[in-house]
Amino acid sequence: MNIDGQPYRTIFPDPDGLSVHVIDQTRLPFAFELKRLATLDDAAVAIRTMIVRGAPLIGVTAAYGLALAMRADASTDGIDRAVAVLAATRPTAVNLRWALERVSANLRQVAPDDRFARAFAEAGRIAEEDVASCRSIGAHGGRIIADLHRAKGNGPITVLTHCNAGWLATVDWGTALAPIYAAHAEGVPVHVLVDETRPRSQGAALTAFELNGHGVPHTVIADNAGGHLMQHGEVDLCIVGSDRTAASGDVCNKIGTYLKALAAHDNGVPFYAALPFSTIDWTLDDGVREIPIEERDGREVTHMTGRLADGGFATIEVVSPGSPVANPAFDVTPARLVTGIITERGVCDASHEGLYGLYPERRKAA
Repeated sequence: MNIDGQPYRTIFPDPDGLSVHVIDQTRLPFAFELKRLATLDDAAVAIRTMIVRGAPLIGVTAAYGLALAMRADASTDGIDRAVAVLAATRPTAVNLRWALERVSANLRQVAPDDRFARAFAEAGRIAEEDVASCRSIGAHGGRIIADLHRAKGNGPITVLTHCNAGWLATVDWGTALAPIYAAHAEGVPVHVLVDETRPRSQGAALTAFELNGHGVPHTVIADNAGGHLMQHGEVDLCIVGSDRTAASGDVCNKIGTYLKALAAHDNGVPFYAALPFSTIDWTLDDGVREIPIEERDGREVTHMTGRLADGGFATIEVVSPGSPVANPAFDVTPARLVTGIITERGVCDASHEGLYGLYPERRKAA
């Protein structure tokens, strides 16, 4: 995707071949800055503090983090230690675990002297696969939007999304936003309702930043406005991303997604989740009971950082001092509320049969 006319990915190798650069998402939307990751600790901090975020991007960053760890200690114990450090950074997104398992299994097949080069190359392959997957998600999801456009007599389509599941959450293109970019490129008049997504405001800060840069019409709305707009026929469909999807079709996404799904169900608004294969956790059948939900620092709720009128920045307290807060980062939308799941292989029902229909090889594995 483009920033001021220059194409960027969210993570890319440095020409030195010994490090990677990422976009520091904690600085967006007011400052666009790159950050160099050269060590295991650099990668772990970037994931934990949400310099990088979004399940696919977390997985790719973890893969590169494991590679960077091999520069310091390429022993088998070094692999195990690096995997443990990276796996502990964010517990909900399954892509992280998937990427670590894939790279570490690859490393154990080669001698220590070859492990850095092998891991770095494997991380690069995972990144390229993510780009290809997201491009395909865009194509499949774009057809859903185009079909609605035709069914509406070629009228404009309004899509509500929650959190950021665009190119900033992946290596490129995105998941939930990829269909919107694809439809926009085909000339379908799309308008996006962007949930602000408290407490970290990924919608207001990141999704709006992306759509601004890409020229897609959009409006930022308060998190609690979506249901009202659906009641009044102002939403044609919802598309969200996912940090972990159970084999049953239960979808885990940013906190507040479940409430949007309930409102969509009550108002007959189609509700889709867009995600790559690496986000499906085939070991889980009950997402509500089995997906671990990350509890983040309460300061994300009690404080907000923004730009002042003079261009400076300030962090302010917005909650009554001394009041306890809770900050669950995700919730799970049961499959019964999900119209369909958009993947790189196509669109399916949110169910065991639907997902196994797209991934028949997983049925054998299960």
